[in-house]
Amino acid sequence: MGILEILVMGLIVGALARLLIPGRTPLGILGTIAVGVGGAFLGWWIGRGVVGRGGVIDHPWIWALIGSALLVLLYRAVLGRRTYAGRWSRRW
Repeated sequence: MGILEILVMGLIVGALARLLIPGRTPLGILGTIAVGVGGAFLGWWIGRGVVGRGGVIDHPWIWALIGSALLVLLYRAVLGRRTYAGRWSRRW
């Protein structure tokens, strides 16, 4: 699989993971690709431990989606609660 194919798969899987998890996730296009590609690696690792290498090879999109959804949840848990309270947002 080439770099372009990995990026396209990351974009698709990352976008699907963001759609599956309800609520707003403040990620741009690059963040969505990063979540998708990172989720594919995470899903591969988790899937190999759960069903073995053969099960992951048979259904790579499912494991990539599971890993991406977990990364979206982790992103929200760590960074999603931040609100911007800069000096221009104060009311005088």
